[in-house]
Amino acid sequence: MPVIDLAVTPLRDLNSALHAIPPGANDINYEVLNPRGSNAVAVGIDAPVTVDVKGSVGYYCAGMNDGGTVTVHGSAGPGVAENMMSGTVVIEGDASQYAGATGRGGLLVIKGNAASRCGISMKGIDIVVHGSIGHMSAFMGQSGHLVVLGDAGDALGDSLYEARLFVRGSVKSLGADCIEKEMRQEHLTLLAGLLEKAGVTQVKPEEFKRYGSARRLYNFNIDNADAY
Repeated sequence: MPVIDLAVTPLRDLNSALHAIPPGANDINYEVLNPRGSNAVAVGIDAPVTVDVKGSVGYYCAGMNDGGTVTVHGSAGPGVAENMMSGTVVIEGDASQYAGATGRGGLLVIKGNAASRCGISMKGIDIVVHGSIGHMSAFMGQSGHLVVLGDAGDALGDSLYEARLFVRGSVKSLGADCIEKEMRQEHLTLLAGLLEKAGVTQVKPEEFKRYGSARRLYNFNIDNADAY
């Protein structure tokens, strides 16, 4: 297993090594020591590599991840897993604002809390937060799933498209065009699968409420002007 200590190795060398992994390589399990809040750790991965970061990171960790598995054994700054395409990113601690922003695929698991704008403009990513999330989360969420075991802040799902939101706790307020929807069996089955993938075993899908778009803002209608 390659071990890279960021106390002595430049961050650029780490990311270059992760980008240079050839197809079919066997040595694809990396351990990163002393991240000390470094920014842009393990960005742009496009191979099935595993990266264990032993500590907390700054902004944009694991951005644009495409097929890698990145675990941060600490907390993460703004924009973790931004624009992720596939693979898995796990944050053992908390995540700052806009975690998983514009993500197109893959799974982001935050075992602590996430700050504001979690999943903003999500485009297919699955996000599971074991704790609570801040305001304006899933703003303009287009597709994918946001699962929150705790509470959600103000304006959840504002201007939502077709992303599906599941919240176990309370929601301080819903954003424009976001409404509570019926939790049918198909949604319970879907949610059970997401919880299983995220390693959640002590919570039942029946404990959640589902939220989605009322579809009133897709096209401008003068009767809905107050909602804009």
